This record gives sequence, C-alpha cells and structure tokens, in this order.
Amino acid sequence: MQAKDSNPPDGGYGWVVVVSAFMVMGLTAAVLKTFGLFFVEIQQHFDELASTTSWITSVTIAIFHLGAPVASSLCVRYTHRAVVITGGLLAFSGMALGFLGLNMVWMYATTGFLQGLGISFSWTPAISIVSHYFSKKRALANAIASAGECAFAFTFGPFFQWLISQYGWKGALLIIGGIQLNICVCGILMRPLASSCLLEASHSEIETPPGSGASRIDKEDKSPITHKTFNWMLVRQPEFVLYAIFGILAAMSFFVPPLFLVPLSYSLGIDESWTASLLSILAMVDFAGRLLCGWYANLHVTKTVHLLTMTITLISTSLMLLPLANNYLTLAIFTGFYGFFFGTTVAVHITVLADVVGMPDFDSALGLFMLIRSTGGFVGPPLAGLIVDMAGDYRAGFYMAGATLVLSAGFLVTLDQVQQRKEKGSQTNTKPKKSTLPYPSPHLLKLQ
Repeated sequence: MQAKDSNPPDGGYGWVVVVSAFMVMGLTAAVLKTFGLFFVEIQQHFDELASTTSWITSVTIAIFHLGAPVASSLCVRYTHRAVVITGGLLAFSGMALGFLGLNMVWMYATTGFLQGLGISFSWTPAISIVSHYFSKKRALANAIASAGECAFAFTFGPFFQWLISQYGWKGALLIIGGIQLNICVCGILMRPLASSCLLEASHSEIETPPGSGASRIDKEDKSPITHKTFNWMLVRQPEFVLYAIFGILAAMSFFVPPLFLVPLSYSLGIDESWTASLLSILAMVDFAGRLLCGWYANLHVTKTVHLLTMTITLISTSLMLLPLANNYLTLAIFTGFYGFFFGTTVAVHITVLADVVGMPDFDSALGLFMLIRSTGGFVGPPLAGLIVDMAGDYRAGFYMAGATLVLSAGFLVTLDQVQQRKEKGSQTNTKPKKSTLPYPSPHLLKLQ
C-alpha cells in the first residue's frame, strides 16, 4: 500500500493507529499480567514445585524484553505492520501449542518462549508507531494506547477465571490464543507512514531523476523515520545512557509493590475478598492516571522530563507512606496513590525517550531501552525478597522500592541538566557573529 504522508499527521488516521495499539496493549501486556491465574492449575496438573512452574512466566518476561531490540530492528528494516502481524501469529502459536500440555519443558517453549516473543513483536512496534504518527499530541496518544493494558487487565481477571472453570486451563489457553489473533487485525490497521517502508524508500530513490537529489534529501529530512539500520551507537550518547540507568532503577522498583501488596495485606489481617479488591483499585487508578497525565502533557505546560521527574518523586513518596497503613482503608488509599502516579509515569516515559533521542533513532532506542531496563526487572524482585527475609517484614520491600525510585529521579535531574547545557551550547553556536566591517567615524559622518 502506498503511504499517504511522510510527516506525523497528529490526528486523522493516527487515531485509528492509537485504537489499534490500545487493543494490542490489552492483548499482550494484560494477558501477561493475568497469567498468574493459570499458575496453580498448571502446577497441580504436572505436580511440580512452585519454583519450577514460575519459570513459565519468567521465560515470558525475559523473552519479551530480550526480543525488543530484534522487533525494533525488524521495524526499521521492514514495517511496524509486518512485525505486529508476525507477533500476533507467534502469540497465538504459543497459546495454541500450550493447549497440548505435553510436559513442563513444552510449556516453557510454548507459553513461555513463543508467547514472550509474540508479545515482544506486538507490543514494541505498536507503541513505536504511535509515536511516529504523533508529534504535538504524542504524550496523549501514548497515554491512550498504554491504557489498554489497564482496561483489559481489569476485565481479563474474572473472564480468564470463568474460562478455566468452564473449559479447564488447556481449553482456556486455546481460546485466549484465538482472541490474540486479533493482534493481526490491529497490525493490518497500522498503515505505515511514507518512509516507514524501506522498499518504498528504495523505490523512490531509484526513480529519482538526476539533479533532483536535493528534493529527495529534503523529503527524507521531513520524514519521521530516516534510519534504515538499527543504531547500536546510542549507547555512546550520554543522554540515552542516563535515561537507560533511570529505566533500570525504575524497573527494580515497579515490580516490587504488586509482588508484596497481597502478602502485606494478609499480614495486617485483611480478609482475602477485600485483598482482591486492592488489585482492582490498582488497575482503575492506573487507568485514570495514564489518561489524565497524557491529557496534561498534551497541553505542553510542563517539559516532559520535568513531569516524569515529578511523577517519580510522587511514586516514591507513596511507596514510603504505604507501609504505614494499619487497616484496609489506609492501605487502599495509599495503594490508590501509588497506582495513580504509576499510571502517570507510564503515560509519559515513552514520550520522554522520544524527546531524548529524536524520532529518527526512536525505534532503535526503544529496543535498546527495553533490553537494558530488563536487568532492573530481573534484579529488583529477588533483591526486595532478600531484604524482606532479612528484615522479617514485608514493609521493607516497599521502603527499598521507594528509595530506588528516589535514586532514579536523580538521573532524570542530571539528564535535564545535560540537555539544557546542550541547548545553550547550540544556541550560542547559532548566534550571528558581530560584523567586523569598518564603520565610518563620527567625524566623517559630520563632514558628509
């Protein structure tokens, strides 16, 4: 299909792309979030230890992050549409083959590896193409797209539980895999912009007559995607390195609260039914935080990196206060604060990444950022668990998460200072130099 526009339209068909990305977020990240409902069923079926069964989710998360650079490089080489469709097919294959349930290694390879690769190949290009379609409204568009994760997670919990009760865990996997085929439909709707397709770019270069090189170069300069290869050299840019370190520290913290929230509530003597409602509250306020922060960022009142620094500071504050809760009401309030500010952070952190590296390198940056950030996700929960074991109190995990986020905010402040110095330096270099031409003396002017 011939692309229609080489510049970000900031609307129009871009909203179709946003809705498609919203669906992809729900059919990938939300499925991963609620897969824990299958944990006990699979563990009992194979009669395995909890640690052995948990490797299914661990493999999925690992491949999701490790596959991000591969997905980004394929987007650069081909199109986001093609990669999303491939991801949908892989996700379906993982669930459909997991339906056979041959043994635990088979589950690692199917619902672990294939599902993780499918999520990576769907999630990464879906969130990337939204940023390519929007410039001024990028924060709002990213917030709406990412909100699909919360909206679907809120409904998938009871829906998956019903599927398991009606069709067993194997039948539920097959049905969910069929639902994930809708990722392919969403991918088809993600029409590439003019230079998203390498073949079209190459074709235009071949057909460009001699002497018209200037116009072709000018067209590529206006295009949101100009690189045809994956840019690994981003790791040498100080701004990207600072933001990647922030990502590692933030990921160390973000996986901790959902892990210890339920055990903390049990330690306070809160009933199981009330504890389950905490997760629903978390999903609802997360959804609201993403949309409200996206709307506010779209007003361009505050610089996005300043907004992200503020939300990170507020998250760390809420995590420090959460352990002070001594009953359900106070725990629900602090959980709501954490969930809301977590949503605001998710709404803008991709936009900040685009601002840091620029759109020509965004696909490469997103893949590298996901890969580097994964180390924080792997280290954070075990480290928090070790601290909890040493302290003998689940509250210690929340204090650790809050302190790590405070440290991550320091790297955002440093990043902002580096960007400001760079901007001042570029402004100084572009200022016109004073003319050295001799001016007539005042005496000559009087004689004239």
